[in-house]
Amino acid sequence: MFKKILFATDISKASDAVLTCGSGLKNLGAEEVILFYALGVRHIESLKYVLKDLAEPALLRQKKMLEDQGLNVKLEIAPGIPSEEINKYAETHNISLIVIGTHGESAAQHILFRIGGVTSEVLHSHKKPLLVVRTFVTEDEKGEKCVEASCMDFRKRILYPTDFSDTSFRALTYLEKLVESGAKKITLFHVQDKTKIDRHLKDKLEEFNRIDTERLKMYKKVLMEKGAEDVQIKIPYGIPTKEILEEAKKDYSLIVMGSQGRGFVEEIFVGSVSHNVVRNANISVLLVPALR
Repeated sequence: MFKKILFATDISKASDAVLTCGSGLKNLGAEEVILFYALGVRHIESLKYVLKDLAEPALLRQKKMLEDQGLNVKLEIAPGIPSEEINKYAETHNISLIVIGTHGESAAQHILFRIGGVTSEVLHSHKKPLLVVRTFVTEDEKGEKCVEASCMDFRKRILYPTDFSDTSFRALTYLEKLVESGAKKITLFHVQDKTKIDRHLKDKLEEFNRIDTERLKMYKKVLMEKGAEDVQIKIPYGIPTKEILEEAKKDYSLIVMGSQGRGFVEEIFVGSVSHNVVRNANISVLLVPALR
């Protein structure tokens, strides 16, 4: 499904942790992994070569980590700003999936890509599917901090939130491919947004639930025909981000959703549901971008 994967690294401990997800990437169909590092310089030509020489030993070590998991790995070092280089390379080299990692020590802290920095820029600009792998700080037997990644078999149990937008429907096509590649347990999840319904449409809630249940039943039928064995339908009433995050705590391995919902232009400024889920979810998230 995702044959050519770009893994964006900053050669930190957090990126080391995400690199342990090689078997999970193979389950997603990885045939080639591009280990990608951007130096973050533009105009100082001599500095580019110094930074490249400094970074190369750590990158070769990370490359071997992936190769030891049976992956075919190519190393790429780009000179410019990470988010720009990631998107440019993904577009020009037919990348099927971008992989980045986040840090889960607290809801707002990120080691590999900080919200407000590269992650935020990639979230708002990526044109390829983006897998954001959640990582956590733990302590070893000596009490020293270490980083672990949430990268069990991503196909184990998948949560698919949808608002029935075009982008959500595009994410559904990727969910179908995950089912074809071995995912068996799926939850189809639509939140009736109380902040919108409470105003003037509370008397229509029963009708909304009936219509949306029928929509999700059609999705379920397709997924069962593709090979899924356990497909649940849930339509809670509440605030979308909160309901999705609460549901995600129930032993899921991956969230699959569109990276923008209905109010695309507005959400760029106020933060979309999908981006807030990425920032706060306790598990990894696969974001499928809108067609642009």
